[in-house]
This record gives sequence, structure tokens and C-alpha cells, in this order.
Amino acid sequence: MRCTACGRRAVYHRRYTGDFLCDRCLARSVERRFYRAIRKHRMIKPGERVAVAVSGGKDSVVCMHLLAEYCRSKRCELVAITVDEGIAGYRNRSIPVARKNAEALGIEHRIVSFKESFGATLDEILARAKEKGSGLGACTYCGVLRRSLLNRAARESGASKLATAHNLDDEVQAIMLNYVRSDLARLYRLGPVYQPREGFVPRIKPMREIPEKEIALYALLKGIEADWSKCPYRGGIHLEIRDFINWLEENHPNSKFMILRMFDRMRPFLVSAVPEFRPKTCRVCGEPTSSDLCKACELLGELDIGAGS
Repeated sequence: MRCTACGRRAVYHRRYTGDFLCDRCLARSVERRFYRAIRKHRMIKPGERVAVAVSGGKDSVVCMHLLAEYCRSKRCELVAITVDEGIAGYRNRSIPVARKNAEALGIEHRIVSFKESFGATLDEILARAKEKGSGLGACTYCGVLRRSLLNRAARESGASKLATAHNLDDEVQAIMLNYVRSDLARLYRLGPVYQPREGFVPRIKPMREIPEKEIALYALLKGIEADWSKCPYRGGIHLEIRDFINWLEENHPNSKFMILRMFDRMRPFLVSAVPEFRPKTCRVCGEPTSSDLCKACELLGELDIGAGS
């Protein structure tokens, strides 16, 4: 097949638009969507210092490469932040990849760990949770602690924005997950830009409208080194929702974009259903929170781990 745009040999069939794309046109499409999202939502101002969360996986590494190009053109500073959760046999492969890419781009790279920050690795936290009969899954502990640590690291690095590599698939899965859980507060926070609150570095998602498959192809076509392994703790309802959405997209192309578009139209009306955030300081760690104890310290305290115990 030939590329719909330029006539060269196609490498990808974009089913949700019906187009066939060659390597060049696919790469340009990914780049255009990335930069358009930044401009449309005014994510980054010239001269800002921006942090990007980089795990070493394909999405975060591609995000770092595209941000590096954008920041050079806008005279912005970019710092990469990698969280080492302490997952044996997993993070020890991805962290060197993140470091290598940052060095190749000439970007400052910071590594922060669960062990140093919370007193235990994720492996140790989950082992303790099992001992205590906690009904919470690995993603709950990891998600809460990662978010807390990324915010702290971005703030301490002097960044005014924190970019994450959430793609279209990630965002749609999160939308559906929070529908199922009836969590309006988390649902409201799923926009492309989360407005600043005291003590929190505003988050931006420049890859929010790019499908995961196209990011993967972009990395391969551009020869960008990435870690392709999967987290050993993946499972539960997250995978069930992912599989359902992929089934929906397979049978009804463009479903993912339609879910996102509908959510974006609804989102302004959610503000009235979300309690107003009243900033407080966690009495244990000093991080910003809406109550006396932040969620990270609450979870750790229940397990008698670290400062939260």
C-alpha cells in the first residue's frame, strides 16, 4: 500500500482515520500532535524550567526526546526525573536506558528512590501489605507514592511544570477506571493540564492525544532506545479495562478518541461536584495535602513503614 499523504510505501494503517502512512508521515503526525497539544493548552512558556518523568519505557523516552527539541527552540530548561520504585529485575533494566537517553540529549537527570525517600522498596512494601492482609493492590501503593515523589522531586529541582508521558490509551483507561470507581475528584484531574495548587507542581500531558501504538512505532522508526519490558505487578481491573477498550477500538475504530472527546466536553461541569481543595501540610512529611495526613503517609503508616509509621 502507498502512503495516503505522499505516495511513498506505507508502514502503518491508521484505522480510525482510514489513512495509510509512510515512516516519515507517521513521525511527522506524532510530532505535530505533540507540539499542537503544548500550544493549544499553553503548557509551556518560553524560558521555563520543565521536569519530565522518565521511566525508561518507550512513552517516557519519546516524550523526553520531543520535549528536548521543543525546549531548545523555546530556550527552556529540561530536567529528567526517574523514580526507582525498587522492583527487582525490572527497574535495574530501565533506569540505565533513561540515563543513556538523557546523557545523549544533554539533559540533567535525577534519580529518586522509594528506598531512600520512604524507607522501603515497592517489593518490601507489598510484602508487608501481604503480611498485614491489606486488600489494596500494587498499583494503589505504587501510584500514590510515585505521584508524591515526582511532585517533590520536580519542586526541589526548581521546575515550574512536570510533564508525564500519558498517552491516549492511558488517559482513556483512567477515565473508564474512575467511572467504574465513581471517583469524581480523580476524574476531574484527568485534563491535559492540571492547574497549580499550593505545593504542587502543575502537571502537563503533551502526549495525551497520541495512541500508544503510534508512539511505539515512532520510537522504532527513529531508532530511540527504550526498555520494552512490562511491570511484573500489572494486573487486576486495570488490565480488564485496557482489554475492554482495545476490544472496543478493534471493533469500532475511533472509540478511544470519542471517549476522550466526550470526557473533555463533560469535564468543565465536574468542578461543581469536586470539593474545593484547601491546602494543608501533612503532619508527618510536610508535603501538601487536603487533610492532616497525606495519602502516602497514610498508606505507609498502616504498614508501619518509614515516617508514616
